[in-house]
Amino acid sequence: MLWPGEKEAWDILSGLDSEHIKNNAKVLFNSHDSVYELTCFSQSIFVSLTDRDISSKSSLGKLLVNSLSDYSRLSILRYLIHANNLPFTDKLVRPSDLSGGEIFARGTHVLPLNRIASSFTNHYNEFLNIGKSLGGSLLHYGDMSLKLFPFPRVPVVLILWSGDEEFPPNSSLLFDSSCTYHLSTDILWSTAMMTVEMMLIKT
Repeated sequence: MLWPGEKEAWDILSGLDSEHIKNNAKVLFNSHDSVYELTCFSQSIFVSLTDRDISSKSSLGKLLVNSLSDYSRLSILRYLIHANNLPFTDKLVRPSDLSGGEIFARGTHVLPLNRIASSFTNHYNEFLNIGKSLGGSLLHYGDMSLKLFPFPRVPVVLILWSGDEEFPPNSSLLFDSSCTYHLSTDILWSTAMMTVEMMLIKT
């Protein structure tokens, strides 16, 4: 079954030059099998143009493309289509500050960052270990923070604050401001959801 928008995305992707996509999205392409290989959260993801299938051989990769398919499948295709060969700006931005970012603050689109805070406050080793299993690296924001790569050109930063007598535990998610050159805001929302859910998948 194809999710909404998938057929169009497959049609577009199949018509694009593979060398162009390889350079722009930082992925590999097997011309014999017509399969792209990209790295998401340090997992190898295979995108077959012939079968119109997205798969992975690792357990975490399978969770990403199967259990989280609502978020991952169209995001992966749109990343391959729209990614650009541009450097990171190293300027972090809140999702709500992006053009159209008000969707992050409405109803069911509010990111469940409270689950990150409640799961990992005072469990920083677990936060770090899960992050490292997803290819994350330690940063120095808040009480604990990680940089993760849902896509090679779209880093995401997760920050934890343990809270105190005045403020409850809190968590935030930030993008490198270059994210808008690669993905539309709605797909960035799906990418953020992928990131949160992948961090929570073992908790």
